[in-house]
Amino acid sequence: MNEHDIRFMERALALARNGIGLVSPNPTVGCVIVRGGEMVGEGFHEYDKRDHAEIVALKAVGERARGATMYVTLEPCNHMGRTGPCTETILASGISRAMIGIEDLNPRVKGAGAERLRESGMQVDFAPADLRQTAKELNEGFFRWSASGRPFITLKSALTLDGQLALPPSGKKKKREWITSEEARAEVHRMRHASDALLTGIGTVLSDDPLLTDRSGLPRRRKLLRVVLDAKLHLPVRSSLVRDCEGDLLVITAAPANSPRARQLQEAGAEVVRVSAVRGMLDLRAVVRELGKREILNVLLEAGPTLNGAALKAEIVDKLVLFYAPKLAGSVTVPFAKEGPALRSGLRTKTRNLDLGTVCVVEAWLRD
Repeated sequence: MNEHDIRFMERALALARNGIGLVSPNPTVGCVIVRGGEMVGEGFHEYDKRDHAEIVALKAVGERARGATMYVTLEPCNHMGRTGPCTETILASGISRAMIGIEDLNPRVKGAGAERLRESGMQVDFAPADLRQTAKELNEGFFRWSASGRPFITLKSALTLDGQLALPPSGKKKKREWITSEEARAEVHRMRHASDALLTGIGTVLSDDPLLTDRSGLPRRRKLLRVVLDAKLHLPVRSSLVRDCEGDLLVITAAPANSPRARQLQEAGAEVVRVSAVRGMLDLRAVVRELGKREILNVLLEAGPTLNGAALKAEIVDKLVLFYAPKLAGSVTVPFAKEGPALRSGLRTKTRNLDLGTVCVVEAWLRD
């Protein structure tokens, strides 16, 4: 392991990020091929172009692959899927060494690709711990879904320093001002871009009448699925969400799916799905299973205190992303969560240094 290994793996990780929004339900993968200390080829995976990142890079270098080193962010596949096993193409190319960012954490295939390369005489190394962690975070959704059939759920909130989701209304019109900066809101749209679905509750919709769209301007293969949890089916047909929907609005309810309101929503273009309820609240684990069946890998939860608390209590949240602004509400206006459990100590956390004005972003993983 040397500084060149780190530099080329960092380049492969940067390439993998180019596939965000373009690969789901596949993983994001980047690949760099180096010969004589010089980078001779690179590639990243795009779902609709089928070729995995390793194959894209190998096609770019041709015969120059013989004796070269491959840096790839995810363990090459060794099974037949939409394409053939990448391991066989890598071996046939004459690559002499492979450095892998992280093994495929799907227990059905974990380690098989690296083992196939090693048993054929290739030197195989794994990236150091910090780069391995980066490679893992790139594909948290894929790893969660491929191992369990459920998506990875990130709860995002903007907060005042005293833990409120909103400032008290001000002015004659009693309007609420934004807590965070314009730069922070742009970062949220990048988070939406990296997600397959955005999940919210009916309370947020009735209060704010949001669109909940991906306005990052970045390309994506599938539309962002907007999901509203609405146990009693109160979603107005004239809401912005319904009027804007084009096959990208899913309403999950406990009400009969053939009720008059359900039919109105369906005629307007929304899909209505019924799941079970527990004491008047939707079964959030059933909601998660429904999303997993739809090959939803990453879900961004943007909601108010009721759904935030219920999601934490049901233990469906994998990660918190909290945007803290240097403001104080001064009173309990809209708390972060109602009836949520106390979070355990010792969570893995990270503070991101982003150009978000005075806003600080804290990430916390609730489970690995």
